Amino acid sequence: MHGRFAVPFSAFAAACAALLVVSTAVAQEIRDDRREIRQDRRAIRHDGRDLRQDRREALQDRRELADDREQLREDFRAGDREAVREDLRELREDQAELREDRQELRREKAELRDDRRDLRRDRRELHRDLYQRQNDR
Repeated sequence: MHGRFAVPFSAFAAACAALLVVSTAVAQEIRDDRREIRQDRRAIRHDGRDLRQDRREALQDRRELADDREQLREDFRAGDREAVREDLRELREDQAELREDRQELRREKAELRDDRRDLRRDRRELHRDLYQRQNDR
């Protein structure tokens, strides 16, 4: 191609090639974003199951505490000092375990809340990017 259209055509071809490269990169970025969102969703579901398991463990610890207190009362009424000492030791251990379970629950709830917030933000950004790209055409 010679003449007056040679330079504009080559500039047009270069622009088209650049647009193709950019659009391919954008499409890959969108795929990566979607993959990350799917992974985050799976992680949140898994964390939710962990949280339910931790709640069950905390409930079991509370039941054990109630049993320990009842045993302590019985041994105290019976006047068995050695058993009372043992019951108090077990009661302190169970209370410490329950405290740890509650702290772990609070941490996991906070992490899960943060993960959900981040997932919502990522989805909003992806939707906003897709909308902008559709309207830029």
